[in-house]
Amino acid sequence: MTVRVLLADDQALLRATFRMLIDSCEDMTVVGEASDGAEAVDLARATRPDIVLMDIRMPGTDGLAATSVLCADPDLSATRVLILTTFETEEYVARALHAGASGFLGKDVTTDTLLAGLRTVASGEALLSPAATRTLIANFLMSPSPGAQLASPKRLSELTARERETMAMAAEGMSNSEIAEALVLSPLTVRTHIYRAMAKLGARDRAQLVVIAYQTGLVRATRPAPGPGPGTP
Repeated sequence: MTVRVLLADDQALLRATFRMLIDSCEDMTVVGEASDGAEAVDLARATRPDIVLMDIRMPGTDGLAATSVLCADPDLSATRVLILTTFETEEYVARALHAGASGFLGKDVTTDTLLAGLRTVASGEALLSPAATRTLIANFLMSPSPGAQLASPKRLSELTARERETMAMAAEGMSNSEIAEALVLSPLTVRTHIYRAMAKLGARDRAQLVVIAYQTGLVRATRPAPGPGPGTP
């Protein structure tokens, strides 16, 4: 099955580079290019891509606003957004996840990391590594903007103990294979628990499930331990 990708970036040279890279893969193809967020929304509705590779800072409608529109459109429920930006700040990461993005990468990533990221998001998983970035995300998600709460903590009671356990481990950045190894389960069983938790909590994808895990308190945000002070050996 070929992953269909829509590119949204205001720099034509970057779009051309991404197109050549993605089209060189047998399992992926570019179905369109947009130079701003509004055009990205229009093209997504016309082409129904599997993934929109979205820049944040674009003229007119920016990538975050476009992501909100795309992820709220029921006709595009199968389309996922992967944010790729030069401005890899913790605020942008949190806002992107609130908007419904399934992943967030900096433009300094290697080509292999980008292609792997597209495949990861296409498979329904989220890009929330490394651990330091997850911590920054968590800190912002614990103080969401008004109306940004995706699910009430009471909704966690709808989950089985195993569903809560796998959801928590996913929120800590573990892959299905890592969860399966830790719980002595098959990856398919873990995937089933994740999808059932998503369905019960109304999560659009794995990224939203992670947001809910932090917002409901299933997983607590922790700040990195302070480094050694001056003069400490």
